Amino acid sequence: MEEKMTGVVRRLEQIGEQLADPAVYADRELLARLSREQKELQPLAEAWQALQQARRDREEAQAMLSDPELRDLAQEELDRAREAEEELQQRLRQLLLPKDPNDDKNVILEIRAGIGGEEGALFAADLLRMYTMYAERKGFTLSVVSENATELGGVKEVVATVEGAGAWSRLKYEAGTHRVQRVPETESSGRIQTSAATVAVMPEAGEVEFTIDPKDLQIDTYRSSGAGGQHVNKTESAIRITHLPTGTVVECQDERSQYKNKDRAMKILRSRLYEAELEKQNAAIAAQRKNQVGSGDRSGKIRTYNFPQNRVTDHRLTGDSKNYNIAAIINGDLDALIDALTLADQGARLQAEHGEESP
Repeated sequence: MEEKMTGVVRRLEQIGEQLADPAVYADRELLARLSREQKELQPLAEAWQALQQARRDREEAQAMLSDPELRDLAQEELDRAREAEEELQQRLRQLLLPKDPNDDKNVILEIRAGIGGEEGALFAADLLRMYTMYAERKGFTLSVVSENATELGGVKEVVATVEGAGAWSRLKYEAGTHRVQRVPETESSGRIQTSAATVAVMPEAGEVEFTIDPKDLQIDTYRSSGAGGQHVNKTESAIRITHLPTGTVVECQDERSQYKNKDRAMKILRSRLYEAELEKQNAAIAAQRKNQVGSGDRSGKIRTYNFPQNRVTDHRLTGDSKNYNIAAIINGDLDALIDALTLADQGARLQAEHGEESP
């Protein structure tokens, strides 16, 4: 950690020096990149400075223990400094965890009614309302792309986009089966029914980006076959390009010029690789969505909304952090729950990386 934080502090100093140069402000792209990096590193530097201060406080309190008149006061200061040091060390480890590259992306949100018939569709509509209200709280924009509504106001399925900085970071834990226990509006006998809806959350895919490394290409020339007269027999104008990583082969012999054949072959190769990358990306998204929504039944549930008990329980959490007031949650007040899920995820990643207990 010491080495990492020394590098962070040094990098922040370099950024500060660059931002002090008026010439940087003429390059908007560079200015934006430096400002973004400074914003990302600043919390690390502040936590590191606070940790160093806590260590100094601990050392001073430790030294004071030798004075009989100050021993009680020194012990209190020592306990406080140790507690602060442990908390700040944990905070730094969390900040140093690799960032999810999708965190700042927009979101594709899909909600589908599961078991429960019309009640499942009504619950799916409630979830859409919940996420709409949450988006408003966070300053996100939720837009319905497609919706299959029922006559009673439910939705069989709905697809929406959620746009805004950090949308994925806040909504990525919502994927899975959501279960509801309540007396349905369609139930005349007052019996509690269990229904479900599935939620799929995917980061919005940007344009497929790829570059063709010249080292990955094998380019062969050969004599054109077919019509062409004497020219065919004298020059090797035909081109065969093999993209070694994928085995994609493109041949072009339409033009008399080797240069023109190569140019056309490269255009065809680029188009084929682009299409293949798109197909791979779409397949990954489809697999992710299928994995998230499961079968839509009550098994594999991530959360239960229990109206009779006025409680929402997230089954991925433990202890006091797993239960929440249902009125707050269903009206879009999700931050406390999402914060707990984020903390649990960080704890699991820390344990995997350092073998430590979750915070």
